[in-house]
Amino acid sequence: MISNNPKKLLILLGSIAFLAQGDNYAAAPLIISIAKDLNLSIPSAALSITAYMLPFGIFTLFFGPLADRYGKAKVLNIASFCTAIFSILCAYSFDLISLCLLRAANGAFAAAVLPVAVSLVGDSFEDSKRQNALGAVIGMMFFGGAVSPGIGGIVSYYGSWRLLYLIYGVAELIVALIMIKSLERNPGVIPSLNFIEVYKKSFGNENLIKVVSILFFVGFSVFGSFMFSGNFIQETMGYNILFVGALLSLFGLSTAIAGRKAGTLRQKVGNNLLIYAGIIGGVSWGSMILWKNPILMSLSLIGFGFAFIIIQSTIIQTAQQSMPNQRGTVMSLASFNMFIGGGIGTFVNGKILSLFGFIPIFLTASIIIFMAGLVISRNLKSRT
Repeated sequence: MISNNPKKLLILLGSIAFLAQGDNYAAAPLIISIAKDLNLSIPSAALSITAYMLPFGIFTLFFGPLADRYGKAKVLNIASFCTAIFSILCAYSFDLISLCLLRAANGAFAAAVLPVAVSLVGDSFEDSKRQNALGAVIGMMFFGGAVSPGIGGIVSYYGSWRLLYLIYGVAELIVALIMIKSLERNPGVIPSLNFIEVYKKSFGNENLIKVVSILFFVGFSVFGSFMFSGNFIQETMGYNILFVGALLSLFGLSTAIAGRKAGTLRQKVGNNLLIYAGIIGGVSWGSMILWKNPILMSLSLIGFGFAFIIIQSTIIQTAQQSMPNQRGTVMSLASFNMFIGGGIGTFVNGKILSLFGFIPIFLTASIIIFMAGLVISRNLKSRT
């Protein structure tokens, strides 16, 4: 079994995290192609993103406790296999309803990948090596999100949006089959499962709920607006989907790079870093609607990505400190808030786009990201 080979274990877990995150972010440049192929409006095509994010957010609440009850490797293997199958099936969608249903199933099973993979790393490495191992898996996740819009743009330009889902699904299936064969299936760590009891303690922690609730608005702001940025760039500049995907990748690359330095920056700058990040994110995204130049658009995407990862990673760290003995449950609550916020944000902004255009989408997101930085900064200062 692969548990005796830490390097191979990290490669497998990092690979599935890379693919699962990419499966989500790659959708940003695809909306345009999906809308044309299925004869839909852009807001209607964006419902496929809402259909993915809402089940992702909901089901993340269940997979952490399920992994503790039935074994992490077992739950991860099943979820990875199923998300691969539904990703492949998305390639054969014939209308909006079939696409949304398949993406919903895809998102529901994908919800298990990161939290269970991270907890499996925690079980498999000793204290002195655990942080680096966690950093490797989470880093692969961010890298997957970083390059996926570019991959989506390339595949959609030279092939089709259907081919992209097929590629991601087949790759996930290969990794899932290797994991099924290789991962050591240890038993669960709890004798029975009661979801009410699992979360009862969490909801009794007032500070935890305040902190993770901010992630709902972060998800609404970031995911809810970013998914329309490709359409905005294409309409504003007239670029093809290949160039649009390349531009959108700058957002992901910014999160990947800044995420690795977030802790160091906060140690040097202090909690005011959250205010600075909120200002950078707000100004960057609010000014996006003004630019007619790809370089200035690139700076906006980089600034917004920087703000997002600084604020998001700080919120998660603060939440885990509120309940250090239940990190899995905390991660589930954090993911729930962020992806439910993202799903609702995508749906609401689709309606706003139909009625008022792009300007209120970007302006609202810029205000929310600024306020999120301000609120979490004040929360941290009140603790000290």
